[in-house]
Amino acid sequence: MKNLKLVSAFSLWAVSASCAFATTVGFSQVGSESGWRTSFSEAVKAEAKQRGIDLKFADAQQKQENQIKAVRSFIAQGVDAIIIAPVVETGWKPVLKEAKRAHIPVVIVDRNIKVDDDSLYLTRIASDFTEEGSKIAQWLMDKTQGKCDIAELQGTVGATAAIDRAAGFNAVIANYPNAKIIRSQTGEFTRAKGKEVMEGFLKAQNGQALCAVWSHNDEMALGAVQAIKEAGLKPGTDILIVSVDGVPDYFKVMADGDANATVELSPYLGGPAFDVIDAFLKGNKDQPKLISTTGDVYTQETAAAEYEKRRLR
Repeated sequence: MKNLKLVSAFSLWAVSASCAFATTVGFSQVGSESGWRTSFSEAVKAEAKQRGIDLKFADAQQKQENQIKAVRSFIAQGVDAIIIAPVVETGWKPVLKEAKRAHIPVVIVDRNIKVDDDSLYLTRIASDFTEEGSKIAQWLMDKTQGKCDIAELQGTVGATAAIDRAAGFNAVIANYPNAKIIRSQTGEFTRAKGKEVMEGFLKAQNGQALCAVWSHNDEMALGAVQAIKEAGLKPGTDILIVSVDGVPDYFKVMADGDANATVELSPYLGGPAFDVIDAFLKGNKDQPKLISTTGDVYTQETAAAEYEKRRLR
């Protein structure tokens, strides 16, 4: 009877301890340069709260040095896992080695990193940015019968999304001799910079027609739309607007006829990231190196209905 009481007491302690345990995850986010990025951050926070995860959130304000500092802080705190949405691809090896030595798994989300040892991270969860670029380029080529002078608003220099979206887009238009990018400059993934760069493009055109604006994200495209309007032109008609992300504001602009198409980039990356972390911490070390979340092309035809769905999320 005495032993039975001891076993029962131990069982109650074990259940209590198990219920009290909460996984602690550090999340280093790029920043809040766009509506999509903000939605992404909020979605991860909401998912963590729903699962009872103690999330340590760090906004890097678009600076890699801030991210590395945050990751080192997470390591020092002894978190159970780390999620990184990297500003740029390079420069990650030293801090990832530190995480590995501390036996802390790292999940890369959204943008990619370049390291010669992929054991430094557990997995990457992201859209296929190259496919996004390919999809939107093919839509534009079909729309224009392959004849188009294009102005390109690039994303942050060195960011995976900018590199891969450009590669996918360029690979498609290379098949169309009468399609070419005639102006290209970084808009740093922000609406304000996108507007500024587009203003410069229009001045440089000096009245010469542009067929389309290809923007590496919706925020820059929205800035371009504003610049085109202020120049007395009709975006979506005089100049086609194509982009990637699928943020609510862009769907509203498409519904109004001022933009033409976008490829959706899902901001709901927290769920799959936490699933991988949970499986790993429970002993399943065999995780895929890439989990793809590539979205579809959306156009003006369904934009109003899609806007209503997205604005209520």
